[in-house]
Amino acid sequence: MASGSAEAFWSEEDPASIAETTDVELLKRAWRNEKAAPEILPFQSSLVHRSREQIQLLEETVEEFAGNGSDDLIVSLYQMDLDRMLFLLRSYLRIRLLKIEKYMLHISKTQLWNRLSEQEQKFAKRCTDIMEKHLEQSVLSRLPYGYQSILKQSISSEEDDMVPEPQLDTFVFCKSKGSIGAFQLDDTGDEIVDLVADDLYVLRYKSIKGLVEGGRIDLV
Repeated sequence: MASGSAEAFWSEEDPASIAETTDVELLKRAWRNEKAAPEILPFQSSLVHRSREQIQLLEETVEEFAGNGSDDLIVSLYQMDLDRMLFLLRSYLRIRLLKIEKYMLHISKTQLWNRLSEQEQKFAKRCTDIMEKHLEQSVLSRLPYGYQSILKQSISSEEDDMVPEPQLDTFVFCKSKGSIGAFQLDDTGDEIVDLVADDLYVLRYKSIKGLVEGGRIDLV
């Protein structure tokens, strides 16, 4: 009965829709969004966990097939799937680490901190502690009073003007996953765009960040 239900499911679903929901495609989408977004996005913990399990299974399958004399073509196909998953996962995690290194102070003092995984939070805290200690010993301790902050140029600064922040006004290429319709790009309502499914747009990230976070728009 389980087999029949599965056959019914696959026969009723659109093949393109099915392909888009596989973990490989979801990981590819997460990788593209993270690569194109100027700020760090929420960590895809469930997807990363499933991807690691699939990688382990593929590694065991390749090793088993290579060891029992299976056809080289079959082994190479499994190896290609394994290499693709490894590339996407490693690149996704590496991009996030680069953003953490660049914006660690900004991330640590904003809500972006909650977008990090537990391991990423430990990494960010360790990097921040090392940087603060280094700057204190090499530079800040030698400066006059009022200029020894790692966050501000001087004690008179009202904001943390020494902290790099993501440029949310950056233009990004994006594609709507469904027909959204008229969408307001600014607070005044002067800029409105009709977002049609699968059409490509070039918009300011700040205007569509909510749609990206909500999974309604993909960055490309």
